[in-house]
This record gives sequence, C-alpha cells and structure tokens, in this order.
Amino acid sequence: MADVTVMGAGIFGLSVAWICAQRGAHVRVIDPYGPGAGASGGIIGALAPHVPEKWNEKKEFQFKSLIMAERFWASVAEASGQSPGYARLGRLQPVADEAALTLAHARAENARTLWQGKATWRVIAADVDWAPFSPSGYMIEDTLSGRVHPRLACIALAAAIRAKGGEVVTSGAPEGRVIWATGVAGLHELSRAHTRSVGSGVKGQGALLAYDAAHLPQLFADMLHIIPHEDGTTAIGSTTENTYDDPTSTDAQLDAVIARARAAVPVLADAPVLARWAGIRPRSRSRGPILGAHPLRAGEFIANGGFKIGFGMAPKVAEVMADLILDGVDAIPEGFRPDASY
Repeated sequence: MADVTVMGAGIFGLSVAWICAQRGAHVRVIDPYGPGAGASGGIIGALAPHVPEKWNEKKEFQFKSLIMAERFWASVAEASGQSPGYARLGRLQPVADEAALTLAHARAENARTLWQGKATWRVIAADVDWAPFSPSGYMIEDTLSGRVHPRLACIALAAAIRAKGGEVVTSGAPEGRVIWATGVAGLHELSRAHTRSVGSGVKGQGALLAYDAAHLPQLFADMLHIIPHEDGTTAIGSTTENTYDDPTSTDAQLDAVIARARAAVPVLADAPVLARWAGIRPRSRSRGPILGAHPLRAGEFIANGGFKIGFGMAPKVAEVMADLILDGVDAIPEGFRPDASY
C-alpha cells in the first residue's frame, strides 16, 4: 500500500516523490510514458537565478532552491548510483554597454545582501577564453548558477526512488495521498473547468553539440543558455514558441539558435550537432509554479507549472510539498497557490 502516489514522472513529480521517500513514505509514481518523457526529458538543464533586484517571493524561493540543489542532487546520486549531471560552476554573461555596466554593478551590490554571502554576482574583465564577445569589455560572473542533465537527472531520480523501496510505474491505482504533477495536461484540465486559461504549453527547441567544456561555467549570450555537460557535450537553447503545429519537431527556428550560439561563442563554430530536441513546457498564467491543494480534486494536491525553471525550483518545491502532504505544514508562498493562477 502506497502512502503517497504521484501522478506524473517529470521533474516536479519525481522530486516530490524523492523527498517523501527520504522521509520514510512508501511512494508510487505513475506515468504512462515513463520518467522524463515530456518537457523534463530535455537537454539543456540551466539552473540560473533571477537577477538580484526587485526581490520578491518567487526570487527568494528560487534562491533557496538553488542553494539546496547541491545537497539534493548529491542525495539522488548516492541513492541511485547514477549521476544526474549536477554541478554548480557559475555563469558568465557579456555586458553590452555602459548603461548595462552601471546596472550590473548595482546588482552586484544587491547580491551582497540578497544572496546572504552564499553566492556572488560580480563584474569582471572579459578576458576569459571560454566566453562570448563582450562589447563593453566586461562580463557578469555569478557563482549561484548550476547545471544538471535533465534526462539523466530524471533517470537518477527514478532509480533513487526505487532504491528507497518506492515504485515508478506506467500504470496502477493511486493510493494514499495523491499529488498531480502532470504538466501541460494538468494545466489543460484546470483550464477546461474554468472560465479562462489557467496555463498553457510553450514549445522550446534546443540542440546538443559535441564540445567538451565540462568543468567550465555556463554562458548566457544573445538570450541563449549555453550549458556544458559533464559527458563532454554542450547544450544550447532555447526558443519560446506560443504557437506551433508539431510540439516535438525541430525546424528552422532551431537552426537560427544554433547559428546565434556559434556566432556568440566562436569555439562552438565547428562543433558537430549531436542531437536536436523540442518539447512543450507547462507555463501557468501567473508564470510561477502551482502548488498546494488541487482545485478540482478534493483532498488531493497539485505541483505544476515549472516552465523554464522547473529544475531550478524542484528541490524547494519538493520540500514544501512534502511538508504539506506528510506533515500538514503549509509553507507555500501565496503567489504559488492555485488561486494565483486559477
């Protein structure tokens, strides 16, 4: 008999199940397509913070989650015997001009307080080999950003859950306390029962290049994430598409992303493309996660709306959902409750 059943084996569902299993619950994860079959099975894996200014509960929550990430993913790796590809190696991003440089210095001051000495945001000279061209001659370096390999992370989470005696299955009956973490399908269910859209799916496309920068920081240039993975590949992406015909096909928009990445980071110019990926990410109307009591299913729970920052939010999402489900302790920020989107 399961104490907790999680419907959906994406990053939110698997992470909630893992924390519940760590706390002694017998968990069952049910997903007809298997772990990481949807947007969580992507290739990019940027764990990047919001800028340290205009602080709010979303930025605070994400900051805490990024700080938790090292411990969270280390526990997954230890239990599963498999690497999720996590590393906190920071991020570099070019500074465009004098106005942007002034803003970057101001944000560095903010980070000293807001990031509590646990990470830094600073302006450095753009004389690093692994870096995009910077018109100002300077770049921003932050030590909070991390990376994970999304597909490997989902596989490792599933293995960790099984190692704790849990189940990750494609079918079965929900038992115990039930959490719905079904991504875009879950948002559509909420929208059908409401007078307006609660959320939608946003398509993203990315590519994986054969370039080994495994121990170097990620880059953010020309609005692209460039993420070196520990397996010797480098991921780039992504697009943001609100309208699309085929949710899982790549097209000329990805060709443009690849060209922009090669132009921004010349060392990637001749790196072969190993894989192209497209998927649909669940974005709530509020742009934040939807966490708490399920609006349509009495006595059950929801964890949805990870959108672009699902992996970065996942450790803290898992913690607050486990607190609620197992202990009845509600520490969910007001802006993340279903009412904020529903």
